[in-house]
Amino acid sequence: MKNSIKLLVIILFSFVLNCKNNKNQKEEIAQEDKWISLFNGKDLTGWDTNLGMHYEEGQDIWNQKALTNYKPFGINNDSLKVFSVVEVDGEAALRLSGEVYGGISTVDEFENYHLQVEFKWGTLKFAPRLDVVRDSGILYHGNGEQGTEAGFWLRSQEMQVQEGDCGDYWGIAGAQVNVRTEMRADSLYQYNPKGELRHFGDGSELGRNVKKFPDAEKPTGEWNTLDLYTFGDKSAHVVNGAVTMILENSRITIDSITKPLTKGKIQLQVEGAEIYYRHIKIKTLDEFPEF
Repeated sequence: MKNSIKLLVIILFSFVLNCKNNKNQKEEIAQEDKWISLFNGKDLTGWDTNLGMHYEEGQDIWNQKALTNYKPFGINNDSLKVFSVVEVDGEAALRLSGEVYGGISTVDEFENYHLQVEFKWGTLKFAPRLDVVRDSGILYHGNGEQGTEAGFWLRSQEMQVQEGDCGDYWGIAGAQVNVRTEMRADSLYQYNPKGELRHFGDGSELGRNVKKFPDAEKPTGEWNTLDLYTFGDKSAHVVNGAVTMILENSRITIDSITKPLTKGKIQLQVEGAEIYYRHIKIKTLDEFPEF
């Protein structure tokens, strides 16, 4: 009798365990199904482009007011094919040639989401960045007119995509955040989850750049996976599975008025270097993840 009861308990336990595993598998599948692709692999549907002027050696591209005959290409006028869809490593990818500074941004705005993209560097470099590291970036919560920042980019927060600096933060055109940091030996501020909560961005005496930690970028020429989590006024930068920074109190100041910055367009920067992006997808978050 005792053996029969014991056997029954084992059978029931196995049944409950299998049900739980099946439920978890279904939840995981359902979660995967929530991804929405932002890149169809065929054309630039769902995106707008914006390009500045063609750079000539000796010009200060950051001071258009000082330039004569400043004629940017503008919105959705890409005669140089700076943005194109190509095949790389057997898959469709979005190519940013780097020839002219600018960006490609989603037509739609997003909030409370998990964005995932893969990128790898190309080989081409253009003036004025011929002799420096390759540079791009993911701008999020993009607002205002195209080209508000230096004639190229939207008002936004930036997850830096730059050789050796992937996961850094930059505040663009009035954007600000608070990040826990420590000062490095070179007097730059670096993310430290146990550090002091400090203010960065336009208007901060500490500047608008925070260095990531740790360094999780793969060597140039290899594909990297970037994950951006944003919920409410918080966000997290994740490079190849490593959390490089958590940011709080996202906000923006325009004409001395500060307000929360929690939604907007997503923009990929083109900044003098050839780069490829693929598997660009997004899904809604119900809460900020625990890292």
